[in-house]
Amino acid sequence: HVDLVESGGGSVQAGGSLKLSCAASGAVSYVTTMGWFRQVPGKEREGVAVTHLGGSTNYANSVRGRFTISRDYAKNTLYLQLDSLKPEDTGMYYCAAGLANYDVEELVSGMDYWGKGTLVTISS
Repeated sequence: HVDLVESGGGSVQAGGSLKLSCAASGAVSYVTTMGWFRQVPGKEREGVAVTHLGGSTNYANSVRGRFTISRDYAKNTLYLQLDSLKPEDTGMYYCAAGLANYDVEELVSGMDYWGKGTLVTISS
C-alpha cells in the first residue's frame, strides 16, 4: 500500500504561482508512475501531469508550459509547480501513484493510489 498526502494549495491571484507537494510513504519502491489530477467545479476529473521512472514527463494540453512536475526520489516527494495561474485552474488537486506505466490521459482511471487532495483557488 502507498499513502499520499498533498500540501501547498492556497488562494492566489491570476498570474501567480503555487507549488504543490505530495509526500509518499509505504511501498513507494513499487511505484512506476506518479502524477497529479484535478477536479475543477462543473467538470470531470482531469489528468494534469505525470512522471515515470527514468524522468519522462507529460502534461495535459491545458497546463503545458505553465505547470512543471518533478519527483524527489530521496525524499519520496512529488511536486507540481503551478505558474501563470488562471481562474479556470481553480479546483481540488490530487496526487496519484501507479504500479504500472500510465500516461496523463490515464491518470484518473488507471492509477492505484491517490491522496485526499489540496485546494487551489485562483481569483481574477
